[in-house]
Amino acid sequence: MSGTLVINLAYAIAAVLFIVGLKMLSSPASARKGNLVSSVAMLIAVVVTLLDQQIIDYRWIALGLLIGTVIGVAAARMVAMTSMPEMVALFNGFGGLASLLVGWAALFTPNTTFILITIALSILIGGVTFTGSVVAWAKLSETISGRPFLFGGQRVFNGLLLAAIVASTVLFCMEADPELSRWLYVVVALSFLLGVMVVIPIGGADMPVVISLLNSYSGLAACAAGFAINNMILIVAGALVGASGIILTQIMCKAMNRSLANVLFSGFGAVGGPAEKLEGEVRAISHEDAYYILEAASCVVIVPGYGMAVAQAQHTVKELQELLEGNGAEVVYAIHPVAGRMPGHMNVLLAEADVSYDLLLEMDEINPRMENFDVAIVIGANDVVNPAARESKGSPIYGMPIINVDQARTVFVLKRSMASGFAGIDNPLFFKENTRMLFGDAKDSISQLIRQFK
Repeated sequence: MSGTLVINLAYAIAAVLFIVGLKMLSSPASARKGNLVSSVAMLIAVVVTLLDQQIIDYRWIALGLLIGTVIGVAAARMVAMTSMPEMVALFNGFGGLASLLVGWAALFTPNTTFILITIALSILIGGVTFTGSVVAWAKLSETISGRPFLFGGQRVFNGLLLAAIVASTVLFCMEADPELSRWLYVVVALSFLLGVMVVIPIGGADMPVVISLLNSYSGLAACAAGFAINNMILIVAGALVGASGIILTQIMCKAMNRSLANVLFSGFGAVGGPAEKLEGEVRAISHEDAYYILEAASCVVIVPGYGMAVAQAQHTVKELQELLEGNGAEVVYAIHPVAGRMPGHMNVLLAEADVSYDLLLEMDEINPRMENFDVAIVIGANDVVNPAARESKGSPIYGMPIINVDQARTVFVLKRSMASGFAGIDNPLFFKENTRMLFGDAKDSISQLIRQFK
């Protein structure tokens, strides 16, 4: 059996494992195994590629492996769970930059017009992904303001920018000596600028959608780079990442009752009429009184949000769940698709605390049952439980599907203060007759409830 045939067979096995792993990732119960299967597929792809006879010098590969290992280990050990969305955004960006460099390197091999087009696409999409992800990281980390940056004629400017990129790409492909073409540098520079211009007008509240979209872009860039260097496994893996990213983006847009075009071009808060002024009385509750209500409850739903990540309260929440169950109560978790600051943020946190997957219920499952819950405990969530989405036509989130916690018999809202959430809008839930505010750090508040039970 020839070496080329062995390599292609191994690539085919890796491609099948990628597909199987991606399918398993669609369910929380099989997600960990799916991640393992996908990791094995990537290991096969990397090892087989390193054994390819076309590689003539391993020194740069070894150096890159060493640097990547150091950075990866440091990131895994040092990055807090609250910073995970920012890290994911940067990973997307570096994936796009890698595809850009792979496409650029392909220029120095014999190529055809088709190969030049795929090289230009890998450079263009990779550049947009890199700078767009850096802007997303800056907004999520609050290095820059999370508010939409809009100016007059912005769409016209972006349209002219895109036209300039297309023209530069055509001129690049027509060059007799493309690896020395000045138009290549123009395409790189304009793609970097386009990435900034695409993400800068998007508000911080839409960043979960942007992260999944940029993830799709990084996959498409890798797919184009795969065509540029004629590597089957890179084409397959890139196509899978691109397709899954688009599907996830559409799911999240549906969860926000907004189109992708609205997310990309409107700027959060730029739609809708003036928001209604909130009036009413906020009712605070002590930990002792909250305990007495929970002690008598037979059915409790916990709604986690970004505040739970900030307080690192997931393990404490799991302990409270076990005490409630020991007291005879049914306890489940309500998970909104865009809770937190990246797709699946709450699922990751709760999985870290070993919360059973069977207890994680999606919005469509939990809302029909909400009236039957004695207590709904909202931990740091704000926008995904905001009844203004149903009641206030002037709200920027009007029409967005939410978790209807206000329909439970009693609602406990754990917050540090009355400050608005990431979207920057007020929440009438805090003024409802059945809502009680439990102010303070979420982890400390839950710990005090646990002490009452014990």
